[in-house]
Amino acid sequence: MKALISVSDKTGIVELAQQLHALGVGLISTGGTAKLLADQGLPVTEVAEVTGFPEMLDGRVKTLHPKVHGGLLARRDMPGHMDALRAHSIDAIDLLIVNLYPFEATVAKPGCTLADAIENIDIGGPAMVRSAAKNWKDVGVVTDASQYEAVIGELKAGGKLSDTLRFALSVAAFNRIAQYDGAISDYLSSVTFEEEKLAESYVPERNAFPGQSNGHFIKVQDLRYGENSHQQAALYRDLYPAPGSLVTGVQLQGKELSYNNIADADAAWECVKSFEAPACVIVKHANPCGVALGKDVHEAYAKAFQTDPTSAFGGIIAFNRPVDKAAAEAVVKQFVEVLIAPDFTPEALEIFKPKVNVRLMTIALPAGGQTPWSQGRNAMDAKRVGSGLLLQSADNHELALADLKVVTVKQPTPDELEDLLFAWKVAKFVKSNAIVFCKNGMTLGVGAGQMSRLDSARIASIKAEAAKLSLQGTVVASDAFFPFRDGLDVVVDAGATCVAQPGGSMRDQEVIDAANERGVAMVFTGVRHFRH
Repeated sequence: MKALISVSDKTGIVELAQQLHALGVGLISTGGTAKLLADQGLPVTEVAEVTGFPEMLDGRVKTLHPKVHGGLLARRDMPGHMDALRAHSIDAIDLLIVNLYPFEATVAKPGCTLADAIENIDIGGPAMVRSAAKNWKDVGVVTDASQYEAVIGELKAGGKLSDTLRFALSVAAFNRIAQYDGAISDYLSSVTFEEEKLAESYVPERNAFPGQSNGHFIKVQDLRYGENSHQQAALYRDLYPAPGSLVTGVQLQGKELSYNNIADADAAWECVKSFEAPACVIVKHANPCGVALGKDVHEAYAKAFQTDPTSAFGGIIAFNRPVDKAAAEAVVKQFVEVLIAPDFTPEALEIFKPKVNVRLMTIALPAGGQTPWSQGRNAMDAKRVGSGLLLQSADNHELALADLKVVTVKQPTPDELEDLLFAWKVAKFVKSNAIVFCKNGMTLGVGAGQMSRLDSARIASIKAEAAKLSLQGTVVASDAFFPFRDGLDVVVDAGATCVAQPGGSMRDQEVIDAANERGVAMVFTGVRHFRH
């Protein structure tokens, strides 16, 4: 049995080679890998000895040779193939261990030059991987260090790899090649090519939207059904998911998450992790129906639940702090589908243990930083349309106090400004048209998903009344501008004293005049948050 080893990332490769040698496997290798193995005292044959040609063109050509690909592609069950190997003195290769030049890591570095990117496009590695993966019945192809243990385990147990493992390795290999080629396509088709600037030090401008978009998603699980029971569904994750994003979560107990559970859980988690103070977000049918801050998670939950107890029934609840005994004792009294938090205390887990259908999930909060990745957020959003795909940069805009422009005679108080920022964060996660009443770090009325902003304002008032909550002295956030004064009049009639809206309507002055007439403060944010 012979193994060909050619790896860029040499993590664990010496240990693997030592175990292969101990099992009687002959080792063939290339350049730096061969030197590393020889330095460890392992008997290794360089590929140049096998092919009869030295590595050339600065290593660009070393394995592109019939004595390599013939050894990988020859079918052992076809006498003609085996006769050809003997006629040309080609040895069969039974195991290929390859990982590719680090193209993705190279182009991810700030200041990556076009020359560096091109030089890190692997040619020989993918060619060998494809050959071995095609001939999976006879050749095992290893493309990731995580596969080493399984390979050694089977070789030790039976002296060969099972069909099941070889096929699985083949599928993983083709997936890796697809990811690799997709990354190259994404990069090159995003480059703004400027011939006059070509030089080794040339760092090209890149378009955020490449000429071809290649998705890289890995299936996490099949789901029982989709949005409705007659639809099929599965959950996929990014190839490299951001720490702190939903797919990095761990389910501790409860039934399998459904398609709708996952969609609503994502909405709740994205909203709650945007707050610094202890917060609770309750989501029902993709909209926050209660959001609040508190001195602890118990208080935050109690306030959030007050907003709309009816809609909270069967909702998804998310916290940005660990759930303790007090919070668990409060939450367990209501019917909840999914509960998400960074952690649960042992006492909290015991409280939920009898509720076997309640899904508990832990998701570590992201470390934070300037990039969407560090914030655990998507950099891009996608929406399918008929035979097409809409791509956009994700709505990761964060409003700061300095961004607010007061446009009325009346000035907001410091407390109102604080509540405005809170209300604006909530409105960002409410389906358009969105109207959110808040006071003291708590939602008091939420109007969502209406064709008319006026109707959203009325619905928010109706919900507050149904929950027996007063809207007197509240602030209101509107995700887009008021096209007429009537929407403003509705929220002021309900009790609002301060309003935040993007501005930008041709009737802005009419609405500003109305605010001055009604004696309320109004600020423009300069940015809207449509959410369809």
